Amino acid sequence: MTFSIHGLAVARGIAIGRAVLMASSRVDVAHYFIEPVQIEDEIARVRAGRDAVVEEIHRLQLTIAGMGPKEAPHELSALLDVHLMLLEDEELIGGVKHWISDRLYNAEWALTTQLEVISRQFDDMEDDYLRGRKADLEQVAERILRYMKGVASPVAPPTASRRKTQQDLLLDDGMDVPLVMIAHDLSPADMLQFKQSVFAGFVTDVGGRNSHTAIVARSMDIPAVVGARSSSNLVRQDDWVIIDGDAGVMIVDPSPIILAEYGFKQRQGELERGRLSRLRHTPALTLDGKKIELLANIELPEDAPGALKAGAVGVGLFRSEFLFMGRRGNLPDEEEQYLAYRKAVEGMEGLPVTIRTVDVGADKPLDDSMRDEAHLNPALGLRAIRWSLADPAMFLTQLRAILRAAAHGQVNMLIPMLAHASEIRQTVSLIDFARAELDNRGVAYGPIKLGAMIEIPAAALTLKIFLKYFDFLSIGTNDLIQYTLAIDRADESVAHLYDPLHPAVLRLVAETIAECDAQGKGVSVCGEMAGDTTLTRLLLGLGLRSFSMHPAQILAVKQEVLRADTARLVPWARQLLDAEDPAAFLAG
Repeated sequence: MTFSIHGLAVARGIAIGRAVLMASSRVDVAHYFIEPVQIEDEIARVRAGRDAVVEEIHRLQLTIAGMGPKEAPHELSALLDVHLMLLEDEELIGGVKHWISDRLYNAEWALTTQLEVISRQFDDMEDDYLRGRKADLEQVAERILRYMKGVASPVAPPTASRRKTQQDLLLDDGMDVPLVMIAHDLSPADMLQFKQSVFAGFVTDVGGRNSHTAIVARSMDIPAVVGARSSSNLVRQDDWVIIDGDAGVMIVDPSPIILAEYGFKQRQGELERGRLSRLRHTPALTLDGKKIELLANIELPEDAPGALKAGAVGVGLFRSEFLFMGRRGNLPDEEEQYLAYRKAVEGMEGLPVTIRTVDVGADKPLDDSMRDEAHLNPALGLRAIRWSLADPAMFLTQLRAILRAAAHGQVNMLIPMLAHASEIRQTVSLIDFARAELDNRGVAYGPIKLGAMIEIPAAALTLKIFLKYFDFLSIGTNDLIQYTLAIDRADESVAHLYDPLHPAVLRLVAETIAECDAQGKGVSVCGEMAGDTTLTRLLLGLGLRSFSMHPAQILAVKQEVLRADTARLVPWARQLLDAEDPAAFLAG
């Protein structure tokens, strides 16, 4: 019987094939109390499991080092680094020791208990990207458990026997039938083995649009759906399935008619992607000759080659907070940050790199000492630039590292969540102070362009103040929509009200673009709106000439740019701005 399972679309395209169920990474855990004399032995068992996982990851990193970029995307190495960082996290291991020593829990029980404690902290984070790191923590703990119990890695070569059906008759052209992976979750180590296998796509029960699994899926450019809930329980080994990575849907046991329809869509998609790839070196010019800048959003220095491969003409947003994540008070020092920023700059081979200063705090604390349970609205609390200004020593360390990286190429510095003139003046003063510190040390640094994020309505309504101090502005539409509409974008109960086409949002975006244009200052959009091809013509009509998005979205947006005539789009966009229901106007 045909049925469909809905999840989140994270990587485009259609995959059709037989289901291979990945052995569950969930390990049954015994719960019992130990005797005091067993405490050291139980702690040693956890330590041995952790050491075994660390050794496994080191082996995988050596394997990656000997592989080409096509066999092992650079994201995998970075994700393995994150797992190593979590394995060295004192809160994880220290908490486990507490449950063993103080509560006399057995080692497995102690590990899963501490996992639950830390998982709740991740659940409280508002930011989708950082909340997605909970999956990494779970994967680390489960790999330790597998070693403690002697359970093998969940990814195994598929050996399922196949029976000929009507579906086989439609697809079997003498070649092996494609295989798709169905799993509860996939860790970076699993993903490396996945990459070396024959799978054409995958579906997971858990995960978000910004989870590591989703990031790797996009880097592989294969169809994938995450957050499909009970898919691994509903799908049987060897079932025929269709993964629609565009719609975020998996169709199980499709009829021959549905198979034929999706087979056609798959071939059309492959042809379209082939056509798009030919645009990689085509200048992004509209029909009326307007030059459009298509930039990449990256999270890691290792993302730079992928941005170049996608045809990006620079990095419009390097989310530096990733370097600070999960350090439990052991923040990256100036040298570590400098080397990371320098790697990104050199990786872009002379193209500009815009580094956003750290955007954490309140809703995404760096350690428990920062958590403040008394405040009910962390999105409105001590975060981003507010947090940086509250810790000048930390902020100066980052500023010096960014300035030093600017000696190796074009670097722009982007400041998030500014709203007050006093914050602007403090920030500019600290940048000047960081330069003076480097001068006193005799350390080389380079020139930078200074920009501000426009993601608070107050900032969008006081642009003249901002443009007095900044060389360029970047519109962070994700937060701008959230704050303009008073919508918590992490709250599923109001997610339907999160509307990029709300008249108030569009007017703030349009006025920001117009004011920057009037003063001869650069402006870009770096939120999700920039990579949404249904909004490309609208943003062009509003005067936007710089878009920053995930590298996988660049070629599709470029195609829209090449087909656009801004002279005709300008009056149309003005009409849309005046519409009561812009979404209906756009659809019409």
